[in-house]
Amino acid sequence: MAGNSQRRGAMRKDGTKKGMVVGSGGQRRKQLQGKGPTPPKEERPHHPAARRAKLAERSAANHGKPGTTANRRRAGDGETPETVLGRNPVVECLRAGVPATALQVVIGGTTDERVREALHLAADMGISILEVAKGDMDKMAGGALHQGLALQVPPYAYAHPDELLEIAADSGEPGLVVALDGVTDPRNLGAVVRSVGAFGGNGVVVPQRRAAGMTAVAWRTSAGTAARVPVARATNLTRTLQEYASAGLMVAGLAADGDVTLDEFELATDPVVIVIGSEGKGLSRLVKQTCDLTVSIPMAGPVESLNASVAAGVVLAEIARQRRARLR
Repeated sequence: MAGNSQRRGAMRKDGTKKGMVVGSGGQRRKQLQGKGPTPPKEERPHHPAARRAKLAERSAANHGKPGTTANRRRAGDGETPETVLGRNPVVECLRAGVPATALQVVIGGTTDERVREALHLAADMGISILEVAKGDMDKMAGGALHQGLALQVPPYAYAHPDELLEIAADSGEPGLVVALDGVTDPRNLGAVVRSVGAFGGNGVVVPQRRAAGMTAVAWRTSAGTAARVPVARATNLTRTLQEYASAGLMVAGLAADGDVTLDEFELATDPVVIVIGSEGKGLSRLVKQTCDLTVSIPMAGPVESLNASVAAGVVLAEIARQRRARLR
């Protein structure tokens, strides 16, 4: 019995009694309290409007500061300078305003009319003009036809993908970006850049690998628009699209079996990324899974698909039409 009496009112090691704790500690009262009025959409962390507001605030704070995304242009990502050979290609590049560092002319080869035009254009643009021996030009061309004329073009300075978001935020208009998935023809890239510039887009995103880059051919095809429309390179296109979605942009991919047709694409007036795949394979699996929806272009004829640059022009023209109609 003595042992039992000693165990009555057993204590914990910290000196407190064992047993149930009486009362709720105020937890029930807290549960009954309301959470107050719903905050504005700009103050809700996961609302697209809040993401856009945060992006605009960040862009305004970083505008012009050294080291920000607007200043992190990547010159070619390891690409080497490019040499454009031949009279017509060189003249076309100079007419399009392709940024070049030097024009090389074979000694005594200035009698051709196109060569003289190239010399005048290069002089007006402040490009260095060098006379070289024919043998040296032959070695530089590596057996390719040069016709006594060569243009040295430095690697293109790609934008950072985040820079396109900052440009969209600064514009005060809904963002409009085109992403190319597996497009390998630089002429297609140049034509897309030209359409983006014509219809008010903020820029173009291309993957770093297995995709066309901004070569002299792409620049020439853009008809000089590449000087105004930034092209960004994404190390991982899928991840970049996910980041764009987190920033409040809808990701819409073009596909022949789209969820909606372009006529039914009513969200074109919202911030959007248009993703265009290659003509043969279309969108890759991971990129297609990342899209919020897919859009098809209705066609009356027997054509199965459109060239990537043509498809981009059709979709961008329709988006521009809808946005003009909204402002009326």
